[in-house]
Amino acid sequence: MAGSPLLEELNERSREVFRRLVEAYLDTGEPVGSRTLTRAMTEKVSAATVRNVMQDLELMGLLNAPHVSAGRVPTQTGLRMFVDGFLEVTDLTQDDRAKIDATLTSNSADVAGLMDRVGAALSGITSGASLVLTPKHDEAPVSHIEFVPLGSDRAMAVIVFADGHVENRLFAPPPGQTPSSMREAANFVNAVAEGRSIGELREAIGREIEARRAELDGLAQAMIDAGQALWSGGGSSEGDSHDRLIVRGRANLIEAGGEPADVERIRQLFDDLE
Repeated sequence: MAGSPLLEELNERSREVFRRLVEAYLDTGEPVGSRTLTRAMTEKVSAATVRNVMQDLELMGLLNAPHVSAGRVPTQTGLRMFVDGFLEVTDLTQDDRAKIDATLTSNSADVAGLMDRVGAALSGITSGASLVLTPKHDEAPVSHIEFVPLGSDRAMAVIVFADGHVENRLFAPPPGQTPSSMREAANFVNAVAEGRSIGELREAIGREIEARRAELDGLAQAMIDAGQALWSGGGSSEGDSHDRLIVRGRANLIEAGGEPADVERIRQLFDDLE
């Protein structure tokens, strides 16, 4: 059992009350009352004793009461302690290991596709829903960048990273841009891009602009400035610049829902995730 300052403060009875409350909450998604816990306890204790323990756990920040007359639910701190200190982890079966190995040994350079497959494999193994968070690649080396015109007031920056990951970022280009000025801007950026992260590229472009300002076409320079604002998170950037959350196995949750109220809660969860 992993060590935790809060966990070390709990005696055996408090640990059991906490563990059984979290397990009951994870099973039902509902606040858990003292009567439910009294019936589940290993030792014979009164509901009043269990309530006193629950109050102590609440004062420690491990539980809270969503309503005055309701039972208790674990807080984020409580759930974190449960995962670190009480969750039992079993070994993977050979079949599950083979599925994971087959997913991770793919020769494809498509990182986004790999994350999709990882989520699907995890959902299949657990028979539940899986969440895979793919972070922005702002610290990863860039391979090259292209600017694609989508209209008079809309363009897309296609950023290809060295690991094969591709991000498309939509933004409003400066007025008067032409395909020619966008190509010139992309060529200028790519001359200093390879091997640098987005942050490093921003600094390198700033130095290059100062050194070669006389050589740059005015429209191309405006386009480069717009690109720098986009990578800095400013301007009117949209699209794929945020972390991407991949959810797989939604159907598993629906099938496990059972009661109509449970299914409705699951649908609300999907709405929140989307």
